[in-house]
Amino acid sequence: MKKSAIGARTKRQPGSAASGVNGATAPSRRSQNAVAMQVLKNFRRALRLTRVNAGSLPKRMPVSSAQMGALRELAEQPGMRVTDLADAMALHQSTISNLIDKLLQKQLVRRKTDSEDGRVVHLYLTAAGERVVLTSPSAAHNALLATLQRLSPKTLRILDRELANLLDRAQG
Repeated sequence: MKKSAIGARTKRQPGSAASGVNGATAPSRRSQNAVAMQVLKNFRRALRLTRVNAGSLPKRMPVSSAQMGALRELAEQPGMRVTDLADAMALHQSTISNLIDKLLQKQLVRRKTDSEDGRVVHLYLTAAGERVVLTSPSAAHNALLATLQRLSPKTLRILDRELANLLDRAQG
């Protein structure tokens, strides 16, 4: 296991130029850069993990990894609305709509309009869609999500907050 660069901060004496409020010490610029590089490396490792797992679907599979994820969600929860599927997969509704259109073209899912509210559409697997789910390898299914689900609620909240802060700064 790699040692984190976070512990590699240099200590400053209280009252020095780098000291913060109440004598708190700030990491040196070099140490902060080392920590930032380590975080970047870890992001890249996490993204690589998702790509490796997505790439483990056999080439003969008729669907992409994102489409496979949607099929699995629908297998677990038949009749999902498009918005519910988007939430479950953490994707934008327009992305899910495009994904569903491709699955409809492949005749792997079908839409059914809600009998009480004609604006609501429910999604179901077709027999062909069920076969794709049943014959696909499950090991690649959301390894990163499974890892996140094993973290403590407190750690997940911190990670969520800090990633949101990072993305806000990057866009800002």
